[in-house]
Amino acid sequence: MTINPDKKLTRFELEFDKGNWELLTVKQYELLTKAEVWEAFLNSYTGRGFVTFDEKDLPKEEVLKILKELNPKISNEKKITITELIESKYSWNNILERN
Repeated sequence: MTINPDKKLTRFELEFDKGNWELLTVKQYELLTKAEVWEAFLNSYTGRGFVTFDEKDLPKEEVLKILKELNPKISNEKKITITELIESKYSWNNILERN
């Protein structure tokens, strides 16, 4: 399987109802079992999270349908490439951004 590093992904930064960590864990797992989802993190303590997915294969309406019980609000939506996603995970990027 070959992956195009310039392929565009959609990233939702979300705000949702806080507190129900069990439901959030279930929803995060449900998202991550889909091959079209590249990453997902839902934090029950802050009521924030993000989902990065391939919108060509998984419509954003489907992502929001999965999260419906959490009353999600998209605080930011952007397109990123696979290369940008991978580079954002390098540990030295996190250190350099603090300086």
